[in-house]
Amino acid sequence: MAEVEASTAASGGDRLRKASGGVLCAFTLLFIGVLAFSIRLFSVIKYESVIHEFDPYFNYRVTQFLSKSGIYEFWNWFDDRTWYPLGRVIGGTVYPGLTLTAGTIWWLLNSINIPLSVETVCVFTAPIFSANASWATYLLTKEAKGHGAGLMAATILAMVPSYISRSVAGSYDNEAVAIFALIFTFYLYVKTLNTGSLFYATLNALSYFYMVCSWGGYTFIINLIPMHVLLCIITGRYSSRLYIAYAPFVVLGTLLAALVPVVGFNAVLTSEHFASFLVFIILHVVALVYFIKGFLTPRLFKVAMTFVLTVGLALCFAAVVILVALVASSPTKGWSGRSLSLLDPTYANKYIPIIASVSEHQPPTWPSYFMDINVLAFLVPAGIISCFLPLSDASSFLVLYLVTSVYFSGVMVRLMLVLAPAACILSGIALSEAFNVLTRSMKFQRPRSDDGLPAAGDITPGTSNTAATITKNGNITKEKTENVSKGRPSKKNRKEKEWVGSSPVRPEKEEKLCVLPAEASAMGILFLIILCGLYVVHCVWAAAEAYSAPSIVLTSHSHEGLHIFDDFRESYAWLRHNTEVDDKVCFQNYSYHLNCIILISDTEMVMIAVGCIMVGLGYQTTAMANRTVIVDNNTWNNTHIATVGAAMSSPEKAAWEIFNSLDVKYVLVVFGGLIGYPSDDVNKFLWMVRIGGGEFPHIKEEDYLRDGNYRVDAQGTPTMLSCLMYKLCYYRFVETDGKGFDRARRYEIGRKHFKLTHFEEVFTTHHWMVRIYKLKPQKNRIRGNLKLKSSSKASSMRKGAGKNPWQ
Repeated sequence: MAEVEASTAASGGDRLRKASGGVLCAFTLLFIGVLAFSIRLFSVIKYESVIHEFDPYFNYRVTQFLSKSGIYEFWNWFDDRTWYPLGRVIGGTVYPGLTLTAGTIWWLLNSINIPLSVETVCVFTAPIFSANASWATYLLTKEAKGHGAGLMAATILAMVPSYISRSVAGSYDNEAVAIFALIFTFYLYVKTLNTGSLFYATLNALSYFYMVCSWGGYTFIINLIPMHVLLCIITGRYSSRLYIAYAPFVVLGTLLAALVPVVGFNAVLTSEHFASFLVFIILHVVALVYFIKGFLTPRLFKVAMTFVLTVGLALCFAAVVILVALVASSPTKGWSGRSLSLLDPTYANKYIPIIASVSEHQPPTWPSYFMDINVLAFLVPAGIISCFLPLSDASSFLVLYLVTSVYFSGVMVRLMLVLAPAACILSGIALSEAFNVLTRSMKFQRPRSDDGLPAAGDITPGTSNTAATITKNGNITKEKTENVSKGRPSKKNRKEKEWVGSSPVRPEKEEKLCVLPAEASAMGILFLIILCGLYVVHCVWAAAEAYSAPSIVLTSHSHEGLHIFDDFRESYAWLRHNTEVDDKVCFQNYSYHLNCIILISDTEMVMIAVGCIMVGLGYQTTAMANRTVIVDNNTWNNTHIATVGAAMSSPEKAAWEIFNSLDVKYVLVVFGGLIGYPSDDVNKFLWMVRIGGGEFPHIKEEDYLRDGNYRVDAQGTPTMLSCLMYKLCYYRFVETDGKGFDRARRYEIGRKHFKLTHFEEVFTTHHWMVRIYKLKPQKNRIRGNLKLKSSSKASSMRKGAGKNPWQ
């Protein structure tokens, strides 16, 4: 009777501990969500609630149209204010996930009488989804290594600088929602692997569909999951759960992806998706082999195996031939330019300079890894080791995710954003395991009761089948009880019972942890706490200083205090109020990587040509100066972009003729020589030369280099010192200090005194960051020889005064 009461009390205590643990876990997740949201509000607190960067202004404008006109008008919206005069079908050329998400949030809030503006919703969309991404990280890590690792990984992701850089308040770009979709899709895939549930497999396909709607990086998912399935097959880890996790995902996911207009039939025709189809065939061949093996004798199985392998190899060969034929028919072998740049980092530099010119497409430096993931770079190897102790389908997926993301982040700095979740998950696992070992060691080192056993509470609930024997000198040994030896399941049963509930049950071997001395455990815990504290300090600094300043307003600190540079908005205001309706303006601007923009006025157009990196000011100009862009960030018309690059690379007269043919009235350049701003058009000018030279062979990069060096001082080449870019940036610059000292390049310019014959300066901002020039009108052309060489000729002209002298 006493034993029954004791067991009842023990079970009641277990239920109480589980309930209290669940409540504590829920409150911890709530705190993590608040942390992820609040750490991204520095931009609003320090500056103002404003859209950041350049691309987000286009997304904001599209969201405004969606909220005003509705979903059907959005899908059919033909925007005649972009890529003039071609226009752009917005519904068929953008990833609509971000716009539809923000539009839905705005509609729901207004439906319950919370009247927020569209701009406010757009500003706070990224912080909201950063909290969602943290919770999705918890779910994914929990499936592999339990609740503790999940909470640690979620906390790390909430603060990681790499993710903060793309999710601060005001950063209204596709990645704001795409990272959440990426992590959540991986969670549902791992969840299906653990449970074999068709319900989760269907949810996985729907989550993948949302990812396809949100970001072009969905191709990472559709290649990573097939790689993991193939890895499981090769290592002999095939199961029915693997089939359920993958087959519905490929079928439903591909059908849903084809519904997104910007993807369409590319979901089945481009090389980025072929790996998933090939693995799909291999999986069915393996499944057929396992199926027939279950009800055939060994002899018949060998015969059937031979037949299946023959047919399977024939099908695979036919599929490969079809894929090769499709790939060979494409000049780029079925791959997009950006995908080829990932597979071959030198491809863009050789063939597509406009892609290579984008700063986000450059490989990262080692300091950028420390800046974006900080101490996680040192914790990740320990996390990889933990994933192999023991190795499961879920942990092998995490390792594969990390390895592939490390490679892609090393090729393209933008993909550091994809590496961040993997680094956070592996680091969370490492910290969780380390704290588990150290705290358990401390627990077993506590004072013991008189009977020689650990004090009450020393034995954790998971160690009920193991007895701990403690000697006088403090050494701890573990002996298996008879219950373990008698109740030990068979090898087959252990495999079946290994996956119980939502997460794998840890084998008994994991309880056999080495126990460290109390002093070493205390020092280890203290070291980990200090390490985590340094990480928190770095993340707060990155969120407050490095990634919170809006790019449209620049700041700098000196001994005199804070300096504000608001030249961009100053130039937009001048354009809005001083250009006529039919005036065309050309921006030669920096923006992200921007080069050049050609604008047209208030309600008419603005032509923006990207010569350097990514065109962003065109989006800002459309939203803030009410201009219509001819070329924007969608760089599909390389010839149009190269034409503007050729104009800026040409001498003044030739450039005037190009701009005049485009009906341009104003030209703008971004210049940082006066205040030492390095990201101006002069530093990015070589990309314009390369892009222009790709379409116009007479423009050669070597003509702008002196002994392989790019210079604008006295050592600059005559071609460089006479091109339009140089003249528009350095016109009257010598008047600022009498020497023409360029603070951005830190030397005196080469050509100081010159005049403009085809352009005239009309506006320069306060800090000379934006300079606006107007094309001079074309001079009247006089036909015939009107020189009067003699009085007789003059008299003869008077006699014929009744005739038209121009005929």
